[in-house]
Amino acid sequence: MADWNKDQWGVQQGQGNPPFYALGGEPKPGHSQPYAQPVVQPQYDPQSSANQETPFEDGRFHPKKRVNDIFFLILFILQFAGFVALSGIALSGYVSNNGLGGGVGNGSQVGSSVTLNRHTAYLLLFVTAAALVLSIAYLMLARIFTRALMHMTLVLSVVLNIAICVYYWSTGYYSGAIIFTIIALFSIFAYLGFRSRIPLASLLLQVVMDVSKHHMSVYVVAFIALISQAALSVWFSYTLIAIYTKWTPGNPSCGNGTSCSGSTVAGLIFYAVFSYLWTSQVIGNVALATLAGGAYGSWYYFGPREQGQMPKHPTLSAFGRASTLSLGSIAFGSLIVTILEVVRLILNAARNNANAQGSFVEACLACCAEFFVGCIEGLVNYFNRYAYIEIALYGKPYIKAAKDTWTMFMDRGIDALVNDSLIGMTLMWGAYVIGLLCSLFGYLYLRLTHPAYNADGQYTAPVVLFAFLIGLQCSITMSTAIEAGVSTIFVGLGEDPQVLAARAPDLFGLIALTYPRVVQGVPRV
Repeated sequence: MADWNKDQWGVQQGQGNPPFYALGGEPKPGHSQPYAQPVVQPQYDPQSSANQETPFEDGRFHPKKRVNDIFFLILFILQFAGFVALSGIALSGYVSNNGLGGGVGNGSQVGSSVTLNRHTAYLLLFVTAAALVLSIAYLMLARIFTRALMHMTLVLSVVLNIAICVYYWSTGYYSGAIIFTIIALFSIFAYLGFRSRIPLASLLLQVVMDVSKHHMSVYVVAFIALISQAALSVWFSYTLIAIYTKWTPGNPSCGNGTSCSGSTVAGLIFYAVFSYLWTSQVIGNVALATLAGGAYGSWYYFGPREQGQMPKHPTLSAFGRASTLSLGSIAFGSLIVTILEVVRLILNAARNNANAQGSFVEACLACCAEFFVGCIEGLVNYFNRYAYIEIALYGKPYIKAAKDTWTMFMDRGIDALVNDSLIGMTLMWGAYVIGLLCSLFGYLYLRLTHPAYNADGQYTAPVVLFAFLIGLQCSITMSTAIEAGVSTIFVGLGEDPQVLAARAPDLFGLIALTYPRVVQGVPRV
């Protein structure tokens, strides 16, 4: 493998033919990269060549046993403890008041009309169950119809942006119309550029899914993360309803010395949403780090399990590191995204309020700010994923991992990673669709059951929003299992590209043909 760069297709001169991609072909529908290649795997002998490295180079898979970013670890624990305390106080009042009545089905005859009651709790339970089923179904469709789904994702993204743009112009919502006109134009040009990248993105996604088929731990981690996310969503739903039940003015508990006011409800809801989003981010990112430092990272650096070089229980070891020594670093990165997400939600509320009052300038400014923050949030989310992989493989603190990730990005070029963005776009589109379906379910449930508390429709918007968040977060957690594999391959490719030439020569050949700069590797930092 020391001479891997003499033949960019990963085959030695005179010892075989290059993959069909080198001749101008592209992956056919259903094409799949084999899990274990029938080629001689690279032997890591540091004395034979200065360019060869062992899988444990620079502490990879065996980081120093120290707790990183302990301040953010403590902060995360404290905020979670605060949520537990708030939930306990709110739920105790909720139980004592019997949830203000309500139940499954028609709620117009039972339950309090003051605020959300048990009817909404059951609704959000149904939403969580629907999110679980839809998330699993979408991943199955992504594996079977990979290329078709990517084409549909790009086309639907363009159609959706144009439809929103037309709707805003037709309804006189000019601030949103201007922004989405720009987005629609950008999406059209992006589609023309993205189409040529679908073959590589499709093959990359199929390789990851085929690797996951040989490591059941991938699905175990994804399922546990999804169940944890669902359980957190259920807990959050009941806590949310309990907060409304206990502190909304006019409730029975207000006569027992409880300070009830709209500002109290707003403040507690804000904290509950913040805690839910941060904890949800941490759950998903711990799963990502577990998979990157476990099944995917071990496959890349040690080869398939059948070769006998892979350590025993790599996923369990990776989970131990991610949930203890590196939990503070993961919480640090997750906090940044959570803050941006909360700011975006606040700007969204401000935009809707300004639009309802007919304040065009304020609505336009809020819309522009929301779009800007959303772009930053997307970039930070994308960048963080690679930082978490550095954390999973090397046990680095968050800042160190972020700096090394930036170095890798600059050395290799952002454009070389655009295919990962395409995969992320496909999975994120699925998450938004699932979120929208969950919110539609919540809306229809309210319309058909007519709960007493929503007689004037005043609670439709928050209930639909909560349903959307639950569906979105559950789907994002599930898709983390696939994105972890894609991102791990890119990190490994940036550090040791010659390894991928042995693991997946077809994929390496197509990458070398499309992005020759990528396979040059990244200097150690």
